[in-house]
Amino acid sequence: MTNAIKDWTLPYASHRSPVLGRNMVSTSQPLAAQAGLRMLLAGGNAVDAALAAAMTLTVVEPTGCGIGSDGFAIVWDGKELHGLNASGRSPAGWTPEYFAQLGGIPEKGWNGVTVPGAVSAWVALSRRFGKLPFAQVAQPAIDYARHGFAVSPTIATLWELGGQKLGDQPGFAECFLPGGRAPKAGEVFKSEAHARTLEEIAATMGESFYRGALAKKMAAHSRACGGVMTEEDLAAHQADWVGTVSQKFGDSVIHEIPPNGQGIAALMALGMLDELGVGQQLLDGVDSVHLQIEAMKLAFADLHQYNADLDHMRVTPAQLLDRGYLRERARLIDREKVSDPRYGAPRPGGTVYLAAADASGMMVSFIQSNYMGFGSGVVVPGTGISLQNRGKGFTTEAGHANEVGPRKRPSHTIIPAFAMNADGTPQMAFGVMGGPMQSQGHLQMALRVLRYGQNPQAAADAPRWRVTGGKGVAVEPAFDAAVVEQLRARGHEVTVEAGHGVFAFGGAQLVLRDGDHYIAGSDPRKDGCAVAY
Repeated sequence: MTNAIKDWTLPYASHRSPVLGRNMVSTSQPLAAQAGLRMLLAGGNAVDAALAAAMTLTVVEPTGCGIGSDGFAIVWDGKELHGLNASGRSPAGWTPEYFAQLGGIPEKGWNGVTVPGAVSAWVALSRRFGKLPFAQVAQPAIDYARHGFAVSPTIATLWELGGQKLGDQPGFAECFLPGGRAPKAGEVFKSEAHARTLEEIAATMGESFYRGALAKKMAAHSRACGGVMTEEDLAAHQADWVGTVSQKFGDSVIHEIPPNGQGIAALMALGMLDELGVGQQLLDGVDSVHLQIEAMKLAFADLHQYNADLDHMRVTPAQLLDRGYLRERARLIDREKVSDPRYGAPRPGGTVYLAAADASGMMVSFIQSNYMGFGSGVVVPGTGISLQNRGKGFTTEAGHANEVGPRKRPSHTIIPAFAMNADGTPQMAFGVMGGPMQSQGHLQMALRVLRYGQNPQAAADAPRWRVTGGKGVAVEPAFDAAVVEQLRARGHEVTVEAGHGVFAFGGAQLVLRDGDHYIAGSDPRKDGCAVAY
């Protein structure tokens, strides 16, 4: 298929307005947002909407997620907050000795794939909170896979890059490179294999994926390609209701999923900023931005030292979030110059995102991801199941809490976030995509909306920063040039990253509750869309 459009660039600044409504879906791709809205119009709730959007995203945004992704969710059911960890564990054959023979953990291929958990997240959420039949919720995704959809411009760019990197991986070209190339913006893509797999998942409530025909196909493909994933590894998987960890931030309480996710880093940094009185300074001025960066660096130092599968951590989340400890960490920040942070010693006492909300008050913060773009590049033939490469979240450092080992969850980048008012009522479901950008994005979104009162769309539009290690900081081109120079004067090694956008600074979606309706923002860095009625 050819199309008349020759230039898909967007040369002008975004002027999107916030979306308001009593029912809301905000995602990184318009067709997925519409799929969610269809469930709300059919009498479903926010969970049904979130799941329809999530399954559709595996079709229309395969550059960020797939059927073989991992997933996490935070749900406000109208009375209580629930946290779901559906990240997968490593195969039983993943020992330090196994990877020593391989020379490390690869990015590509089966030896980077942990048990995929997103399907278990869909099923667990539907069983506990959904109103509509699971098969009905899956139907929009099935239809887009079977009958096709026009590939959007941002996704087309990411698709081409993924094809260049992963085209040699088993099953990838067959599924994602029809005619030997990635589809271009505006071209229609179909995947009958993907449609059939989603139908089987829906018909069996996920059983086929972990203990049936689909599990057998995955295990057989792993063996054929030199991997060690087995049917037993898949059958042993379960999604866990884990609650949340939280941090007071001004008049709000920010909630994240407990480790193995990196959300605890956002909570630590926000706790430090609370101690430093952030909010009194000009929002985009150097005094505020400098403190944000320094707090994030300290939080990351602790994250990289301590974060792991919760069963293997040597310190507890409560110790890392202790206000006395965070006060000590905040005292290390010099308000006038850059620091070189080290991890502390806490004592007893851390992709695609979507948000949905409905008129009953239910709100959902949901995220699922392959990890590095298309993930491992492995696609199980005839199924459309593209698999993540979450094994790269482990370290091979001997004795580290996050050292690779059997049946263990790796330190994870994807994190949903949720804010509550101090009186215990729900406030905002939000998230930012993009690897280690996510906890940094959570900090920036929470600060803008909950401390400075920006509307969600302005918060999503605003230029972002990202710490890159040591004294390094990357900023988007729209960042105030005067502030960039002031940061450099304080010792920050600032790089302006032109043309990276969604590649490095993620994409944000936010749904803020305001009385009996919601206000949503959706990031223009992706093809994001918020829809409401």
